Amino acid sequence: MFEWSEEQLAIRDAVRRFVDEEIRPKLDDLEHGDLPPYDVLRKLYATFGLDQLARDSFKRQLERKTSGAEPPARAGRGEGSNAAMALIPVIEMCKVTPGMVTALGVSTGLAAGTIMKRGTPAQMERWGLDLLTLDKIGSWAITEPNSGSDALGGMRTTAKRDGDAYILNGNKTYITNGPYADTVVLYAKLDDGSDTDIRHRQVLTFVLDRGLEGFEQSAPFRKMGQHSSPTGELFLTDVVVGRDRLLGETEKESGGGGRASAKDNFVSERAGTAAMALGVIEECLALSIAYAKDRVLWGKPIGEFQLIQLKLANMEVARLNVENLVFRHIEMSAAGRSLSLAEASAMKLYAAQAASAVAMDAVQLFGGNGYMAEYRVEQLARDAKVFQIYAGTDEIQVTHIAKDLLSR
Repeated sequence: MFEWSEEQLAIRDAVRRFVDEEIRPKLDDLEHGDLPPYDVLRKLYATFGLDQLARDSFKRQLERKTSGAEPPARAGRGEGSNAAMALIPVIEMCKVTPGMVTALGVSTGLAAGTIMKRGTPAQMERWGLDLLTLDKIGSWAITEPNSGSDALGGMRTTAKRDGDAYILNGNKTYITNGPYADTVVLYAKLDDGSDTDIRHRQVLTFVLDRGLEGFEQSAPFRKMGQHSSPTGELFLTDVVVGRDRLLGETEKESGGGGRASAKDNFVSERAGTAAMALGVIEECLALSIAYAKDRVLWGKPIGEFQLIQLKLANMEVARLNVENLVFRHIEMSAAGRSLSLAEASAMKLYAAQAASAVAMDAVQLFGGNGYMAEYRVEQLARDAKVFQIYAGTDEIQVTHIAKDLLSR
């Protein structure tokens, strides 16, 4: 794949119209935190029939889980098309408000996706469908104040057996959708009373609902960028949950065990971040080209100066490279092949660095205007920086890539 098909371009144009009509006019309210993004996202789903597609997908997954059938070993061409259709809105929305895409991806991808992959049929029906359709909002809670990149080893939130139930205690932070989530997929270390070092204890996955006794969700944090993505903190004080809230209703790694579940999500999360980066790069390049043609200094457009041309050329090289990574991911999906963790890490590492560099170059190209919120490159530069932090920092991506290379 080296370019979008005519059908995909038609979808892209339709999404662009939606973004222009429904998102751009609300950008100030989203940026100032006055408007949570969820109703706009629901309108997106209704406009393009994504809610019905989610229901159809849910039905197929539930039938497979109920019958015990394995997913198809190899996807057909349609699966690749589905991957493209899923990424096109991501790219287009990230040209305006990457934070909104972060909120969407965590709710439907990480929270709903974990339940659909690891949950029982009853759990899928109880929580999965509402999350997939955006009838409810989900969050995915793994990060803690003192764990950060050491998410699994440094985890201190505990789940202690109490008969057929568990008692949860701990604290999660930097949780996307945390302040508003109806459903929370939460990871905790099993406290089985043994002498096992807490770093090496089993990780379990639970599903919590807003309003559980002892479960508190903070107000949204103030932060550098992605203001349209509410981020908060979760507190658990003797939260009692039954086995029905343990994912898969088993402590086995195939169900409630959280280590494999978390690593599976890292792959999809990192691939998605590359598509988000592409949107930021494309928008920064378009804004910079227009500005270079219109801004006049010393009697001529600044686009005639070689240093400005160098910035534009470097932006275009980054755009082509990241676009090719996204196209490769779509082609692999069509062929029924998933990215390895190292491949996803390489994709995310390059794309995140490229987006941040392009956005900062756009600010520099705009000069003093680029530092002003009126000129949108300022927002995009702030929004792009987190690509190098969430879903694993640049440094973590490097370790995953290097470990894979050295194991060969």
